[in-house]
Amino acid sequence: MFEPILTRNIHRPNSEKIATYLAHGGYAAVKLALTKTPDELIEMVKRSGLRGRGGAGFPAGVKWGYMPKGAGIQKFVAVNTDEGEPGTFKDREIVERDPHQVIEGVIIAAYAVGASRAYVYIRGEFFLGVKRWIKAIADAYEYGFLGRNILGSGFDLDMSVHRGAGAYICGEETAMLESLEGKRGNPRLKPPYPAQAGLFGLPTLVHNIETLACIPHIVERGPEWFASIGTAESKGPKIFSVSGHVNRPGNYELPLGVTLREIIYEHAGGIRGGRELKAVIPGGASTPMLTASQIDVPMAYETLKAAGSELGTGAIVVLDVTTCMVETARRLTKFFAHESCGRCTPCRIGSQRLYETLDRIESGKGTMDDIDRAVELARGIDGITFCPMGAMLVNPARSAIQHFRPEFEYHILNKHCLVCKSKERNYG
Repeated sequence: MFEPILTRNIHRPNSEKIATYLAHGGYAAVKLALTKTPDELIEMVKRSGLRGRGGAGFPAGVKWGYMPKGAGIQKFVAVNTDEGEPGTFKDREIVERDPHQVIEGVIIAAYAVGASRAYVYIRGEFFLGVKRWIKAIADAYEYGFLGRNILGSGFDLDMSVHRGAGAYICGEETAMLESLEGKRGNPRLKPPYPAQAGLFGLPTLVHNIETLACIPHIVERGPEWFASIGTAESKGPKIFSVSGHVNRPGNYELPLGVTLREIIYEHAGGIRGGRELKAVIPGGASTPMLTASQIDVPMAYETLKAAGSELGTGAIVVLDVTTCMVETARRLTKFFAHESCGRCTPCRIGSQRLYETLDRIESGKGTMDDIDRAVELARGIDGITFCPMGAMLVNPARSAIQHFRPEFEYHILNKHCLVCKSKERNYG
C-alpha cells in the first residue's frame, strides 16, 4: 500500500504549525541541502525526474538549469499559489495544512539557483491560505530558516506573500509575474522565458505548490527513491483532486501511473447513488473529457496524451449518467470566456462566439450547423492565441462533441435535453 509523502502531515493536529513540522522531521532537508553545492542539488532534481505539477509538466531540474549562474546577478523564486483551475484544490490544502513543507522546498530551490528573494503569489479568495502563509513565513524567520545567514551557511533569503485579485489567467506564469509587478495580469510573449527575464526583468524560477513540496523529499531520500515511484516518463507521487459524482470527493496522493478506475472506484468510493459513469475530466476543466470506456488509462503524462487527453493538474471531475454534456460544455466554456484576459482576438471573441453557439444548442434554439460551427470555432482558436489558454478553452466543447455528438443533436431536434427528457424540460 502506498504511504503518503506530500500529504503525510495534513491530518495531524496543528499540522500548519512549525512545531508540528519540526517534530516530524521538518527542515532536515534544508540542513542537508546547505551542505551541498547548488550544482549538486540541480543534478539531484534532474535525476529525480520531477516534472512541474502545475499543469505543463516541464522537467523541474531542467528549469533550474536554465537559471543563469553568477553571484552578482539578482534572482528570484516565484511561488504560484493561484490555483484557479476548476476542479483543482490540492495546492490550497497543502498551504492551509502544511505550509512549511513548501517553504522548505522554496529555500532549497532558491539556494540551488542563487536567488535571494522569494515571492508567494496566492489567489485572493484563499483567505485562510493567506493567513497560514503569513504565519508560517514569520515562524520560519523566527527559527532561522529565512533571513540572513540561514543556519550559519552564509545564504540569505527573504520571502513575502502577495494576494492576487482572482483572475484565472494569473495561473499562467508570466501573467502571474505581471500581476506581482502591480500590472494587469496579461501573459507575456515567450521567449524570453522567466528564467532569463522574469519578475522586474530579472531571472526568476517559477514553481507551483505541489512541485516545491516534492523538493525536500528528493533531497532527503534521494533522487533514485523519487524516480522509483511512478512510470518511465512520469516520476513520483501525485495528488489527485477528485470531485463530482463520487461518494468520497477529496485529495488522494498516489503514485503517477495509477489507473483512473482505481482512483474513482477504490479511493473515491465509486459513483454516488450507485449510478453509471458517463464521462471523466481527468486533469482539470481545461483538459479533454474521457468516456467511461477509457477509465483504465494510467494517470500519467504520456498515457493520458495517448488517450487523447492530458494529466494537467490531476484534478479529476467525475460525471455520471444524469449529466447533460451539452450543459457541461456550455458552463465550462462560459467560465473560460469570462476569464479571458482579452489580449488577443481569437480568445477574446472566439470564446464568446463558442459560448453563444453552445448556449443556443442547450436552450433548444440551435441548428445542426451549430455543431459544426462549434467545431470550426474550436479549430480557429486552438494554437492561434497569444498564450496557451486558447488551446485549453476549446477542450470542453470539442471533446464533448467528439464523444457525445448524439446528445447535441437530440437537443437540436427535440428542443429539450436527452438526459432530462423524462422531466419534459422544454426550452421552446
